[in-house]
Amino acid sequence: MHQLSTLSAAILDPMLRADPVGPRITYYDDATGERIELSAVTLANWAAKTANLLRDELAAGPQSRVAILLPAHWQTAAVLFGVWWIGAEVVLDGAADVALCTAGRLDEADSAVQDAAGEVAVLSLDPFGRPAPDLPVGVTDYATSVRVHGDQISPERLPGPALAGRSVEQVLRECAESATARHLTAADRVLSTGTWTSPGELVDHLLAILSVGASLVQVANPDPAAMQRRIEMEKVSRVL
Repeated sequence: MHQLSTLSAAILDPMLRADPVGPRITYYDDATGERIELSAVTLANWAAKTANLLRDELAAGPQSRVAILLPAHWQTAAVLFGVWWIGAEVVLDGAADVALCTAGRLDEADSAVQDAAGEVAVLSLDPFGRPAPDLPVGVTDYATSVRVHGDQISPERLPGPALAGRSVEQVLRECAESATARHLTAADRVLSTGTWTSPGELVDHLLAILSVGASLVQVANPDPAAMQRRIEMEKVSRVL
């Protein structure tokens, strides 16, 4: 059992105990037709692989600032929990020691890590795990590198700040406040088209949902004509 010292352990461990194999994140992209479903076990395994990549290849650890320049996506969720399992801090803008980004935000990532001479990894976000093409020399391809890492991790015992200067305890408190304000419970299946571009959005649109044991249906590029059928098919109880 993971110690409840990291944000990842605090959120993932209760889900792993309560229902390890039921859907926790169901991701749709209506522009491509993609649908991916992750259980708590699958999410935790991807997060652990990411944590091992961050620690072993990208030199990240407690007190590291890791820029996450990624959209609301199931792989982004795995990256976030990977960062927190090693006790590092997620930042969504500004200077960082390490950056993970899409190819379209590579210049932004380079600027973020410039002062620290830090590492950059690019995610293709391809559903089949294909690498990002034509990356510059010295930039890590996430899809290629993450697959060789183990899917278990020993969580950091002394984590630093978790999210944009907030401690683990502060983030969990914000999650509780957000969930309470919207009356979210573990029985909910929440559909969201929201973004994760600020700490508040990340709490409201992802972390608060998972922290109470609810499940998330995240839709990118939503097709309004498909939404009602999806709500019925996915047994959605709440729409953000």
